[in-house]
Amino acid sequence: MISADSIRAGDRRALARAITLVESARADHRAEALALLAAIGRDRQALRIGLSGTPGVGKSTFIEAFGKMLTAQGKRVAVLAVDPSSARSGGSILGDKTRMELLSRDPLAFIRPSPSQAQMGGVARRTREAVALCEAAGFDVVLIETVGVGQSETMVSEMCDLFLLLLAPAGGDELQGVKRGIMEMADLILVNKADGDLKPAATRTCGDYAGALRLLRRRPQDPEGFPKAMMVSAVEQTGMAEAWADMLALAAWRRGAGHWEGRRAAQARHWFEEEVRQGLLAALLREPARGIMERLGVQVAAGQTTPELAAAEMLGLLGR
Repeated sequence: MISADSIRAGDRRALARAITLVESARADHRAEALALLAAIGRDRQALRIGLSGTPGVGKSTFIEAFGKMLTAQGKRVAVLAVDPSSARSGGSILGDKTRMELLSRDPLAFIRPSPSQAQMGGVARRTREAVALCEAAGFDVVLIETVGVGQSETMVSEMCDLFLLLLAPAGGDELQGVKRGIMEMADLILVNKADGDLKPAATRTCGDYAGALRLLRRRPQDPEGFPKAMMVSAVEQTGMAEAWADMLALAAWRRGAGHWEGRRAAQARHWFEEEVRQGLLAALLREPARGIMERLGVQVAAGQTTPELAAAEMLGLLGR
């Protein structure tokens, strides 16, 4: 049994076991996890930062350099890195600790790779609960690295305070490479690898995105000048301090303007509704509903009925 006191005391082994517990799909583990989450409380808050970017953009290198900069300032940093699961085997490589060798050995850092388990959005279903556990353990900053670019931004934006989009220079038609919806969710666009021969390309890319951001509709949760595009180099560790200063300034403004608590309340409601949706889907996969779905599925596959009519019949049997 994992005690809430051990989590709040910062016991790293207890924290790792607790995250494993909340990720478990077993019914008895779920009941234990819910009791633990209720016991740890919600009085501690960390700065939750979501980070995404296309493969090869240097997310792990950036996180290690950024995390080391924060720990050098005495900050306790937790990294929740969600790796894509195989659709065939369900397994994941989970190599983030290998890629962040220096940060993984830092006593002020905690790195937890987790499989996405085919969860839409590239964010493991229980990532939000892992964030709550890290906050209870006393971490000051929680970095949530998502899988790829796409629907993951919608999911991670519902569990973080700031969202960073990491891009690489010289990627072709830059503004076509990222959807407008992703840009609209980003608080900071960081053009990585702004060093060496790539620095001129990074300067052009940053200028392109800065211009594009000015054309987007102003968001009520942003002060003047945000969202913004910046250049960073994880290898040379340049631009990191400036990016962190902007993150702190944006977070402070949102707190003062009343957006912080309202946003977190809206996020809590979103995840309540998501839990209900996931619970209903799980109920459909249990008997006797599973047998009914199987029968209707066979009929649809055989062309005896349409998907729409079969779905309507299924929902009708459920009283909907």
